[in-house]
Amino acid sequence: MTTTPHLRPLGETLGTEALGIDLSKPLDEATSAWVVRAFAENPVLVFRDQDLGAPELAAFGRRFGTPRMHSLIKYRHADHPEVSWLTNVEDDGKVDWYGVKRATDWHTDSTYEDDLPLLAILHAKEVPSEKGGTMFADMRAAYDALPEPRRQQLEGLTALHGRSIGPAGEKLYGDDRGVTDKTYIDVHWPAVTRHPVTGRQILFVNPMHTYGFVGMSRDEAWPLIQELAEHATQDRFVYYHRWRVGDVLMWDERATMHRGAGDYRPEERRIMLRTIVYPN
Repeated sequence: MTTTPHLRPLGETLGTEALGIDLSKPLDEATSAWVVRAFAENPVLVFRDQDLGAPELAAFGRRFGTPRMHSLIKYRHADHPEVSWLTNVEDDGKVDWYGVKRATDWHTDSTYEDDLPLLAILHAKEVPSEKGGTMFADMRAAYDALPEPRRQQLEGLTALHGRSIGPAGEKLYGDDRGVTDKTYIDVHWPAVTRHPVTGRQILFVNPMHTYGFVGMSRDEAWPLIQELAEHATQDRFVYYHRWRVGDVLMWDERATMHRGAGDYRPEERRIMLRTIVYPN
């Protein structure tokens, strides 16, 4: 690796590679500050050729905030529960079919929680021989491209969020949403927010967890949610990340939506470590 960190674009709108950084070693303050600055402007940031265990991944996450346990009990790491597995493999080696379909529609993580995460990190350990990527949508650019009347409407709306009960959540999961150790109540978030570092306005509606708007019927809300999802996931706003073993990818939970592409053969192993990071 080179000694001076620098950036290289991977996609046209999103996706940026950070070169010259070894995440297996503690980052000095200057390098850590460089990553924070780079991430504010590049909300999908990739570090190639890394080899981290769960504690190292959690330590990297703590550079930005507090890693938190995933809501799905089954996928928590046994020794480091603030890290979880994103996997399509059961303990007995058979295909984990819930793991195959998990997160394969557009969403922003954990918008059904009482507070919102800053970012999430995935680290690829095993990947399919082809495809098996993750897609990201730029919700800053999506907001900017909305017609002015729609922007004005959304800036006055408060969205209702629940655990996978939006249009995409109902379609993907039905009644099989996995086992959690708490009951989630609905939460409210503004439909348009601002990035805390750059100040850019962001469309903050996702079809997995957003199921309505205050003062609007479901018959009105669901078509609007679906319209916004279709708008935000146009090719011009989307980056498809083709995984390599060793990739560490972090994404800004405020500025993006994402989904597993679900385009690989399920019998091929796809195993990643994951952590989600909240403000301190």
